[in-house]
Amino acid sequence: MRFAICNELFVGWELRRVFQFCAGLGYHAVELAPFTLAESVSVITPEERRSIRQMAREAGIEIAGLHWLLVKPAGLHLTTPDAQVRRRTADYLVELVHFCADVGGKVLVLGSPKQRSIPEGSTYEQAWERALETLRPAVKAAEARGVTWCIEPLSPAETDFLNRAEDAIRFVQALDSPSARMILDVKAMSTEAKPIPQIIRDSAGWFAHFHANDPNLKGPGMGEVDFVPILRALRAVGYAGYLSVEVFDYSDGAERIAEQSIRNLQSALEAVSHL
Repeated sequence: MRFAICNELFVGWELRRVFQFCAGLGYHAVELAPFTLAESVSVITPEERRSIRQMAREAGIEIAGLHWLLVKPAGLHLTTPDAQVRRRTADYLVELVHFCADVGGKVLVLGSPKQRSIPEGSTYEQAWERALETLRPAVKAAEARGVTWCIEPLSPAETDFLNRAEDAIRFVQALDSPSARMILDVKAMSTEAKPIPQIIRDSAGWFAHFHANDPNLKGPGMGEVDFVPILRALRAVGYAGYLSVEVFDYSDGAERIAEQSIRNLQSALEAVSHL
């Protein structure tokens, strides 16, 4: 297991500084939110993409991939009955695949609750079929570029579409591609009836990324969630991907959050190793 952190925490920082700071703390990778870089990844030139990749290489850190994918540009939606909007969304998802691969990323985390919630007047089944149709071209592109889509189950407070890990697994199975998997997120899993370690075990083989956080919106170990049984379950199922810190409450400051989060994860992993 390797440690990563999401870049939107570092509000106002230049990307080079983010890479250098996180590498200095011991993170193995940074996960990028495209909206922090441009209104649309389509305007990020090949030269700029090479520069991002080079900055990470020089800092000695990897780019884990992308998340918060549909914050910008405005007006995109996965499950809308508007076929033209879905086509634009499908085209942009393909653009994201190419950007991810160009900067050296490995996964694309598809959360975007507002851009997938079921539109008024539509059924769950209609939303399901529209989302599959919209995603399929991007999944095909991911197969060609060697990156992986990770569908993210989110809490009912955030969206009414794909709320449980088992829902995301069924959705991934319907996509039927080695480049389609799902992600587990501690904050989201905390809203399910099952204990988190059980969700991890039940999802073995289907998740390719992991977000480490707490329901209090802070970093791992900065709330009530005990990460020792979580990391024990991840180790038991052979997970070898990133543990990526994703926070939503920045009030403690980027430096403190980043440092405390990785120290808490390292401590929990060390505890697992001695059990």
